[in-house]
Amino acid sequence: MDLSLTPLLSSSTSRSTSSDSSKADDSPPVSGRFELQGVSKFQFPCKSLSGFQSYRSLAVLSGHMGSVSCLALCGEFILSASQGKDIIVWQQPDLRMFTKFGHGDGSVKALVTVGNKVFTAHQDSRIRVWKVSRSSENMFRLVNTLPTTKDYLGKFMKQSNYVHTRRHHKRLWIEHADSISCLTFYNGLIYSGSWDKTLKVWRISDLKCLESIKAHDDAVNGVVACRGVVYSASADGKIKAWGKEGKTNHSLKGILEGHKDVSLNSVIISEDGRWVYGGGSDGFVMGWEGNADFVSWKLVSETKAHQMAVLCMCLTGQFLCSGSADKTIGIWRREAYGILNKIGVIGGHEGPVKCLQASPNNVGGGFLLYSGGLDKSLRVWWVPKNSGKSEDIRTQNINRSLWT
Repeated sequence: MDLSLTPLLSSSTSRSTSSDSSKADDSPPVSGRFELQGVSKFQFPCKSLSGFQSYRSLAVLSGHMGSVSCLALCGEFILSASQGKDIIVWQQPDLRMFTKFGHGDGSVKALVTVGNKVFTAHQDSRIRVWKVSRSSENMFRLVNTLPTTKDYLGKFMKQSNYVHTRRHHKRLWIEHADSISCLTFYNGLIYSGSWDKTLKVWRISDLKCLESIKAHDDAVNGVVACRGVVYSASADGKIKAWGKEGKTNHSLKGILEGHKDVSLNSVIISEDGRWVYGGGSDGFVMGWEGNADFVSWKLVSETKAHQMAVLCMCLTGQFLCSGSADKTIGIWRREAYGILNKIGVIGGHEGPVKCLQASPNNVGGGFLLYSGGLDKSLRVWWVPKNSGKSEDIRTQNINRSLWT
């Protein structure tokens, strides 16, 4: 399960009673309208998924100043951020714009929600922390920037806290030296990956930077965590698995090798932590299976998913969705041995698909899929879950006899 999408509001919070009134200041307003009541109310034409199943285009949401770079589901809200520095909050089920925040804080590259806080990562190499409160007119209020001033003051006097970022340039080790590309949340910690090739670990309780890991030989493009293991995907063509024991720092547990000279742009993991998938710049989705102790991983599938680079992926149950620079979204079902079977292709974006997020809720026998693209739009799709004839996409260069 991707824990980077911890909801601000669960469906249960929508049904809170007056006994919860003491917590009102730290929770956004709720309307009790979290789930769509079925897609039949939307009078949109049903389109073919390239001859497989059908989907409905429910909405095309516009309003961003730049390409949509990241998404997060937050209870009854959808948050979308853009390269144009703005973050838009959309309210379900009517998909109307609820509010905007974040103007002027640098191009937004990633965001995660934890409790009543939103963490946003920016091109200016900083992480910003926003508090969500319905008691304030400014519902999304900036409360801190990472590294915090307190963290700076505790380290800037000591020379050993400085590291070389490039020739004749030094920074504190708690600072990213380049754009922050990805964020994830796990077990009280925020992990940030950057084009500076490092992975940093932040404690949520006091917003302190605990570690800086020299993770890769090239930019870190994606990070996800599950079952005590953190996975970072990089332009160096590798996914690295990191773990820690007790209070020790994170150490390298394994390397999941992709194709030679191919950037891995995204990484996702199944809810049980067993299957890891990486999306490559050559259009392939690679799949690895971890052993019971998550100390080794075996490449089990290689699927030519798109004609151009895979830029983003998401998982919901047995369905994997992939977004590509070819402007399409692939819908796949995960089968035995980690093999992906193609259910269909969604077209509609006028530019590369940069981010995807699927709703975990069942809606009319299917699920809602949200996609953001370089065409500055956020699109909402309905994808059926009912089984149909799948196109069997056989893995390449994998000896199935290893599993018999």
